[in-house]
Order: sequence, then structure tokens, then C-alpha cells
Amino acid sequence: MKTKIFTILLLLITVSAAFAQTGTIRGTIKDTKTKDALIGATVLVEGTQIGAAADVDGSFTLPNVPTGSHKIIISFVSYKTKEIPSVRVESGNTTVIDTEMDEEGTALQEVVVRGARATNTEVAVISEIKQLKPIAVGISAQQIQKSQDRDAAAAIRRVPGISIVDNRFVMIRGLGSRYNAVLINDVITPSSEVDTRSFSFDLVPSNIIDRMIVYKSGSAESPGDFAGGIIKIYTKKRPDQNFIDAAATIGYRNNTTFQNAQTHSRSGLNFLGLWGKDQSLSSAFPTRSADFNMLSNQERASFGRLFPNTWALKNVNVAPDLRLAFNMGKRFEIGNIDVSNITNINYSLTNQRADVNLSLYQNGLLANEVSEKYMDSNYSRQSRIGVLNNWTFRFSPVFTMEWKTLFNQLGNTETVVRNGQKVIDGYDALSYSQKFENRSIVTTQISGDHKFGDLTKLNWITGFGYTGRWEPDWKRIRFQRVTDATGADGQPAPFAAVTPNDPTANEVGHFFSKLGERVLTLSVNGEHAFGNPTDREPNRIRFGIYGERKDRDYANHFYGYNNIGNASAILTQGLGSIFAPENVNGQTTGLTIKDGTKDLDSYEGINNYTAAYLSGDVNFGSKAILTIGFRGEYNNQQLHSYIVNQRKELVNNKIFIPLPSLNFTYKLSEKQNLRLAFSSTLNRPEFRELAPYAYYDFNLQADIRGNTTLKTAKIQNLDAKWEFYPTANELISVTGFYKHFKDPIESFLLPMGGNGLAYTFINAGSAENYGVEVEIRKGFANAVSPFIQNLTLVGNVSLIKSTVKLGDFVQGPDLGGEIQNYDLTGLTDKKRPMANQSPYLINAGIYYADPITGWQWNLLYNVFGQRIFTVGNQNNPTVYETPRNVIDLNVSKRIKQNLEIRLGIQDILNQPVRFAQDFNRDGKIGKDVTSMTANADQDIRKFKRGSYFTLTAAYTFGRRTVIP
Repeated sequence: MKTKIFTILLLLITVSAAFAQTGTIRGTIKDTKTKDALIGATVLVEGTQIGAAADVDGSFTLPNVPTGSHKIIISFVSYKTKEIPSVRVESGNTTVIDTEMDEEGTALQEVVVRGARATNTEVAVISEIKQLKPIAVGISAQQIQKSQDRDAAAAIRRVPGISIVDNRFVMIRGLGSRYNAVLINDVITPSSEVDTRSFSFDLVPSNIIDRMIVYKSGSAESPGDFAGGIIKIYTKKRPDQNFIDAAATIGYRNNTTFQNAQTHSRSGLNFLGLWGKDQSLSSAFPTRSADFNMLSNQERASFGRLFPNTWALKNVNVAPDLRLAFNMGKRFEIGNIDVSNITNINYSLTNQRADVNLSLYQNGLLANEVSEKYMDSNYSRQSRIGVLNNWTFRFSPVFTMEWKTLFNQLGNTETVVRNGQKVIDGYDALSYSQKFENRSIVTTQISGDHKFGDLTKLNWITGFGYTGRWEPDWKRIRFQRVTDATGADGQPAPFAAVTPNDPTANEVGHFFSKLGERVLTLSVNGEHAFGNPTDREPNRIRFGIYGERKDRDYANHFYGYNNIGNASAILTQGLGSIFAPENVNGQTTGLTIKDGTKDLDSYEGINNYTAAYLSGDVNFGSKAILTIGFRGEYNNQQLHSYIVNQRKELVNNKIFIPLPSLNFTYKLSEKQNLRLAFSSTLNRPEFRELAPYAYYDFNLQADIRGNTTLKTAKIQNLDAKWEFYPTANELISVTGFYKHFKDPIESFLLPMGGNGLAYTFINAGSAENYGVEVEIRKGFANAVSPFIQNLTLVGNVSLIKSTVKLGDFVQGPDLGGEIQNYDLTGLTDKKRPMANQSPYLINAGIYYADPITGWQWNLLYNVFGQRIFTVGNQNNPTVYETPRNVIDLNVSKRIKQNLEIRLGIQDILNQPVRFAQDFNRDGKIGKDVTSMTANADQDIRKFKRGSYFTLTAAYTFGRRTVIP
């Protein structure tokens, strides 16, 4: 594999252009102070005879500029001459430069890329981050396209201090997803998960993203509910000109594509993420389990026969993955209104197969004494449809309105066949999980931007968001037999299904769940600028309000099978026939069903959140600026459930919290800044963390239940950052941070005998999190070699340490749901790292782009340090996820002006995903995970995802404008 990579790189380096091509440069030139057009300013491409003069609007156009990187020289009488290096021109495309000039005797200003057209490039994102008051990092659509990342989850891991859990949840600075706030187009997104406060980043395809900005420090304008960071995803805006493009991708994954796999049948339009009506729970079922279970065996069996007998598995040969994308941009006028639209449609159908080694241990005096061991054959097929539709209406230079809509739907069909032994009990075990999950997210927003003169701006946003998650008819069953048992014919004895008298979610049956969350938002933000004696940057005052109403309803039902009398003749039948209608008859030696649903398995949540803020800038001369902010947040969180047909209030938390913030920037030079920041933030419990119901996780073999006594955590944040911008597209920065938590919300493993696992959420006493981040982006525009000129190096490293102090007692539910105090003495570690926190994160990349030949390639690297996956106790040691080195290679070639071919190889090394238990309790996973000694550790889960190869063809029916 290494030889293949080297060969590919060598071919890319030696490729050359057949002939030169040209493009266009255009833009505007204005006075820095007055913003007036500089009529007659001269624009020249250095080293050529190509030049032009600005017209009455300050606009200029330079046609037929040779492709490549050029220096642009702008001059005008009584103004300082401006040189703009490294302006890239691409064949057949237009490069836009909107800049300003200073009169003689004033400080030279940097190039500013203005307007929506300049937000999605590397230079534009660096410029935006440089001008922000809070400490922030980001990634542009331009960089995402180079890396060929398929969704927001894959793209954002390139950002300093970011790591990804389960390929979709984001961690910032070692803090889990519950400590991060996610906004799409400046509106808070609803949670996409049932069990955690998380936004699933794989819901957002990468080709609809304009840029992503991650705020590491707080400000008055930002939501207060965060500790790790605030992630703002901005979708594409108005195009510069009309275009249509389309792309198709096929994907091949090792150990999956063209391999045989077992899956189950689902009716309906599964390839669109939908399911059939027969998989929904019939409305004929009684609502309450108590009413249902009072029916006779025969009556309950008649309901059981309403479930379709689709248990039998089928073998399939896994086809290659398919992805399709269509993009369209259009600009036109309706009277005096400038109208533009961007529409994006995505579709994908992908596959993943893995053989997972799963082991559970006795956890006695010696490590690796196996209690249960399994091999999971896991196959999943995921479909996704995404639609972006953004409209912009420019009524006048002082009023613009936008309407943005984003829809994404994911369907995942997962089949798990678990084969192994319950060693300690002397049983062979065979289990099946047949699950279909649908996740949908819709956000629509209408916003307006108003300008009142040159000094005052006002914008407003109103939005609606909906997140839905459905699990229709998740079927689970477990078979067992005595190990080495044989029948009368001497052959291995048949497996028999386990049907307990009282249904439980980890045994045989049908599970249904539905989550719906609706969010209404309204925000108004204003800014007024005041004159400054230095005429460098005016003082500004910012103010605004934010209101949000969130409603969530969740419900699940579980129906389990149980036998009447001796039904062994049925229980030993094959998977496809055991639940045939003639067997579910409610008669002696037959089967019936019971309802295992509890009243607390359904809940309703209401959250009313209002906030107001005020912030202002204080300039200390031309170099130092202090932004002082205050934000007040009031939140009312309510949780209700129906118990014996009576609506009961479980939670009613009303709290107001003041949130001050300070952001200080000192300009060491035109290219260097020193930033200091302080902010108070908070972390509220989520509905699921409060709801006192138990949810069974088949893969973890664990129950997860909520805690109604959770309190809001309070966090104090300190940040310091030095940043250096050698050129417009280069960056070197070093950031240090410290965070102190009061009452942090953490996962807690409830004490119980045996290997059973039950988790809840608790408030720990305190915690702290601190570290350092280093980011480097280096270009070589002035190198002698054209090959070196086209290279860019990107890298970032984060070193993080955290400590949670649980205290002597924590409060949480017992296995029956009753709240009690747990004395932690001898039960678990009172001091440990925060869950999911990695001690180090490393990202590195080398990018090559030749604008003349159209060749681009990059080699990317990512690794995270071992981190706590599930918190343990004295009976069950803590489980860690171990590091994986990930290398990706991407190559693309533009053919003529309209066609681009891309090749991607993700996860070339294909190192195993591994979870191991810290048996010796030394806070790390050692090399010895096999020996039966007291000092060893032990592997819990281990599997390989497989290297992934993609081939993409993208065709453009029209030309886009390239922004430098």
C-alpha cells in the first residue's frame, strides 16, 4: 500500500500542462475612510502589459490574464500604492478583488474580501477569524472540497482541538458533545439524538457548506450553553452568476463491497430512508401496558399476529456505494429587486460491514478471565437525501432579506448477528438485532439585514426547526443451548429461543420508538458604530435579544414474546418460522405476547429560553481593543409524563444566570495579534438526561436512564491566543485555555451485580479542563520552484488535560428509578479524567494545487489520544477507546473548463477500532491485553471499518467566480 501511495504521488508531481490558459480578474477600489469609489485608479498585473483603470463605480476588469499566481499593483494619485500578492487565476474563471486604499500618511490596511462571495475560501475564513473579537478557528468550503470530506463530521475534524466520536458527534477541547452548541445560519439546532444532547454532523452534506466557524471563547452575542465551543455552520449563499453542476460518486470499501452479508427485509421506500406502513405499530393496540396485559393469552396473541413475520434473514452481495449531487445557482431581477437562488440536492446509498469481537469479563482477581465472548457480524445500509434551497432578495443597498431551508433525511438498516458463548454459565448464545432507524431534520429561516446610514445595522432572524427520529419495529431475539450439548443423533443440539415470563428490552420482542422535537426561534441584533480619534477602527456597541421555544415528545413501546407451557417444539424452530402466525396462538405449547412498556417510557418536554445581551468596544489607541459584554439568560425547563392516565410533572426548573464576558485584542504588529478572553457559560441538562426511563443499547448491552435531580452546570473560561499572519493565506497561532466547572454533568455506572450494565447521569462536584493548541498554515508563494509554490502545509496539535472530582456522594436513581445518594467510597474513582477527553489531538495535511494543469492532491493525517468511552466502577473497570492513525489521500484533475475527476482513498492504514477495559486501574491501556495477570488490561470490542475508495466525476454547466 505504501508503494502504491508513493507511485501515485510521484505521478502527480511529474504531470505538466499541455498549454497555457487564461482567466479574468475584476473587482472594486474604494477609499478606506470614506468608502467612495476611486475613479481612475490604475490596476496592473506585475510582469505583464495587462492593466486597467477603475470606472465611475470604482470597478475594473482585467480579461485574458494567464492562469497562475500573480501580484496585483494598484496605484492612485495621493494614495499609498497597494500590492496584493498571490492572486490566483484559474482557467475560464473570474477572480474577484474588492479592496480599499489609504491616503498618504495613513496606516496601510489589509486586503478585505467583502460580501457573500468572499466567505467560502481559505483566505476569506482566515480574514474573518482575524477580525472576530472572540477566539475562533474555521474551515472553508474550498478546503473541504480539496479534502473530499463527504459531510460536516468528516470536514470539521480538520479544525484544531476537534475530534469525532462514532463518525458523527463532535468533541471540542476534549469535551463531549453535550458541552458544545451548534448553530446553522446563526440559529440553534435541535438535538438529533434520543439519549444525548448531540447534533449528528453526518446529517449535513459537505457540498452545501459555505464555511464552519468554531468559537472557542464566549461573547455576549453567543449562546451561553457551551464549554467546549460554539460551532456555526453556514450554508451556501447567493451565487455570483448562473450555474448548474452535477456530480456522481461510486465508492468501494474493503471488507464490505462485493462481500456477502446478512440483512433483513423492510417494506417501503428504504432506499429513500422511509419504511412501510406494516412496520408501524397498529393503532388497535391498547395504549397502556396494564390494560393490554389484562387480556387473555389468546387475545394478546391475536395482537401478536399483527406483526409481520419478517424475521428471516437474507444473504446479499454488497454493491458499491453511490452518491449523487445536483447544484444550481441563478440570479435575476424582479423589477428593482435583485433575486438569487442556490439549490442543492444530494442523495447517497452507502454500506458498511464489520466483524466485531466482543468480550465481557468476570473482573475478579485476574484480567482476561472471560465471562462472555461473541463475534458480531454487523451490516448496515444507509440512505440519505439532502435538500438545500436558499433565496436572497436585495431590495436596496440598505435592505436584504433571505429565506434559507435545509432538509436532510437518513435511513439506516442495521442487522447484527451475534454468535458466541456465555462461558461462565456454560451456554452457547446466538442473538439477532434487526433495526431500522430514520432521522430527519428540517430548518427554515427568514432573515433581514437593514442599514441605517453608515453607522447603524440591524438584523433579525425567525426560524423553525424540526428533528424526528423513528425506530419502527426493532426486532431482537436471543437463542441459547448448553455448550457441547448433542441431540439423540449425535449432532449439536438445536438452539432454543429465550422467552422470559416478563418481557425485557434485552430479550425477544418488538421495539418501537418515536422522537419529535420542534423549535421556534426569534432573534434581533443591532450594532452602532461611534467615531474614533485614531480613525483606525470605530468603537461599536452591540445589542440583541433571543427567544426560543422547544417542544419534545418521545414515546416507546416494547412487546415481548413468552411461551405458554412447554413450547420447546416452537422455540427450537428456525428464525424465519418461530413466529409464524400458527405458532403465536395463545394456546398451551404456543406463544403469546406481553406489553413491557412502562408509563415513564414516554415523556413530553417544554423548554422556554430567552436571552438579552449588550456589548461594547473600548479602543486604547490604535492597537488595543477591549470588548466588554453581558448576557442574561432565563430558562424554564419542564418535563411531564402520563402515569396511570394522569399527566404528572416530573421536572420544573426555572433559572436565570448572568453571563459576563471580556475579549481583549492587542495588535503587536500589522500581522500579529495577542488575544485574551474570559467568559462565564453554563451547561443545562437535556430532556433525555432528566427523563427517568430506561433505554436498552444492544451494542453496549447496557440500560441508560435519566435523573430528574440534575442541576445546571456553571463554567468559568479563560483563553489566551497569539496569532501571526505572514500573508493573507498563512497562519501561525498558539492558544492556551483553562476551564473550571461547578456541578458538571457526567455519566455514572450504577452499582449492580454480575455483568449487567446500567448508566445514568449525575452532577459531579467539580472539574477542570486545560491545554494548549498550536495551528500552522504555510504557503510558498515566493519559492523559486513552481512545484513548491503550489504547495500548502497545514497542521494543528492539541494537548489537553482534565480532571473530574466526583466528591464523596452523588445523587441518582437506583435500578427501580428511586432517587438516592450513592456513597462513592470503595465504589468508583472519586477523581478521573472527563469522559471522552483525549490527551492529544493531531491533524496534518499537505496540499498541492496547480492552476495551470488543473491537478490537485493532498495527503491528510489525523489521530487522537486514548479517551474514556464508558465510565466504570469497582465491579466494571472503565472502558477506553484507543488511538487510530488515519491517513487519507485525495487526487483531482480538472479537464478543460467544465469536467473534474476526483479520486479519494480514506483510512489507508485501516487500523482497528478498539475499546479496552482498564483492568489494572492505572488510568491507561497498556500493551498487555491478553495475559491472565493482575497487571494486564483487556479488550472489549475490536473491529476494522475498511479503507474506502471513491471515484467522482463532476460537470459544470456554466462558470463560477473564484474568490482568492
